[in-house]
Amino acid sequence: EYLNMAVDYNDVITVSTKNGNAVVMSEEEYNGIMETLYLSSDPQVRSEILSGKDTPLSECIPASEVEW
Repeated sequence: EYLNMAVDYNDVITVSTKNGNAVVMSEEEYNGIMETLYLSSDPQVRSEILSGKDTPLSECIPASEVEW
């Protein structure tokens, strides 16, 4: 039941034992954290993200106009 809650609702579950604690989370949540760490470890990407967050919405390009 706890594992299903982690998967279905992105709950993070702390499991305590006499030897220490562990954390259970969904694979989706884990992958998101890993991607965030990876992106923020690259100085150029980090700089672009930080400067982009201060860009007014009126200066942003709509996603429909971006060539992926």
